[in-house]
Amino acid sequence: MATAKKASAKKTTASSSSTSAAPDAAEILNPMKNLKAMTDRLQELNLTGGAGKLLESGQKDLQALMQANEKSYQGLQTVVQRQTEMIKNAIAEWQTAAKEMPGKDAKANLAKLDELGRQSFQRAIDDVKELANLAAKSQADAFELVRQRIQANVDEVTRMLQRK
Repeated sequence: MATAKKASAKKTTASSSSTSAAPDAAEILNPMKNLKAMTDRLQELNLTGGAGKLLESGQKDLQALMQANEKSYQGLQTVVQRQTEMIKNAIAEWQTAAKEMPGKDAKANLAKLDELGRQSFQRAIDDVKELANLAAKSQADAFELVRQRIQANVDEVTRMLQRK
């Protein structure tokens, strides 16, 4: 039984030494040789102006994000201002209607309130549509700025890859 273990150990040692393609420990642990190979590979890369291009691209990305945020913020302000105008108009209409009612009969007042309610409901639906369109346009404008910057980045990378 002990001889079987020794024979197995000899086979394992023989099979591991028979693969000459694998680097030995001395080659792997030689930092100078690895550093030289890495240096050679880095020198082969064309990085002329790479840092400047990277910095410039990052600045353009930030500018695009800032512009998109500004568009989004302006759109939100527009929506809030328009919504405020709508509420003020609705309150003014209801106040006017309330002032005109006290001197009339109850049926006329109810009919006027009913008509005013229908008009207000239809106006509210139209206003919601308008606000939704304003918000959608604002977000679309902001997204378009970001999309253009992404496309510019893709174009830059494509040009860089085609040079090589």
